[in-house]
Amino acid sequence: MPKVTVSLDAELVVEVMVLAGVGSPQDAVELVVRDYVARGHRTEARAAAREEPRAEREVTPPEPQG
Repeated sequence: MPKVTVSLDAELVVEVMVLAGVGSPQDAVELVVRDYVARGHRTEARAAAREEPRAEREVTPPEPQG
């Protein structure tokens, strides 16, 4: 996989390293990015799951009330 080089503020990277409990700046930033992407996928999956039942309810005719 191709690599990308990004310049970041040293204090920001150190804070990420401390929060992630990682000793390498590269690993710490990679963990944050991977977590962000995974969180986005989970959010998309939850949104899709919520939309499906709603679409099914709209297709189903209401029960007759007597």
